[in-house]
Amino acid sequence: MTETAAVLEVRELRKTFHTGSLGARRTIPAVDGVSFALQRGRTTALLGESGCGKSTLARTILHLYRVDAGQIFLLGEEVQGLSDSAFRRHRRHVQMVFQNPLGSFDPMHSIGSSIAETMRLRRADGPGVGELLNEVGLSPRFAGLRPRTVSGGELQRAAIARALSTRPELVVMDEPTSALDMSIQGQVLRLLAELQDRHELSYLIATHDLRSVQLVAHEVIVMYLGQVVESGPTKRVFGLPLHPYTRGLLYAHDLDGRTEEKDETLRIRGTLRTPEPGYQGCRLVGRCPMALDACREPQPLVEVEPGRAVRCWRAVEGDTA
Repeated sequence: MTETAAVLEVRELRKTFHTGSLGARRTIPAVDGVSFALQRGRTTALLGESGCGKSTLARTILHLYRVDAGQIFLLGEEVQGLSDSAFRRHRRHVQMVFQNPLGSFDPMHSIGSSIAETMRLRRADGPGVGELLNEVGLSPRFAGLRPRTVSGGELQRAAIARALSTRPELVVMDEPTSALDMSIQGQVLRLLAELQDRHELSYLIATHDLRSVQLVAHEVIVMYLGQVVESGPTKRVFGLPLHPYTRGLLYAHDLDGRTEEKDETLRIRGTLRTPEPGYQGCRLVGRCPMALDACREPQPLVEVEPGRAVRCWRAVEGDTA
């Protein structure tokens, strides 16, 4: 056990993938030295483009991927080194809501039977299937329906009910609203906020949707090619972004309110590219409109104010114009 008040704590987590044949093997640093803590009743968002490592990080916490190095503490207990069978007793404390609700339910079973299967993880009596469905705004009649007979929004509510069935402390979500219509996304986000207040849940949400982050996240961790490039309270990061990548994301989503003239200087160019082996500088350097020679030097993640960190020498020195 470790002395911590956090529901979840991650320390220097690393996960790499290897692709290609033996003759042309490539190492991809999906998660590279990530550390953070998530307190009870709070929401932390992992934000970035597809390929930044946010989904991999979320899945390592669920024990779906084995880490290469680092530590994961769940409710104060170190869990990253446990076998699958040993980790099973922790699954009632942490549940997941996936991006595609249809793909996360067995099409051959009713919604109710899928929820009941997860309920077996809890140790004490709790709400039944009908009560859980009612809690997420669905009629108990949905328990008898097959996944393909209901809408995407209704099925995602059922997925949330299933996650709540073990009465977890932590719910991990991977793009929980991206497969839903815009009108339904807002309903689901409001539901998540209501459930958090009611049960003091902690949420870890991996997403590329800045508007969702702005609505529900207390803290945000901005990732780029496996590294944290900026982190801090959501209002502070979105109100005064320090890293060029964060500023570029805000520009692309039109959330920062900048003038057109200033916006064009912040446009992130091109697409994600894995750094060459041995490269230690800023991984954004090939896409950043502000890049200088100094950006190719190692860029540590520096705390610039309490609870706020950035991986950019210009931001650390106050040169973000």
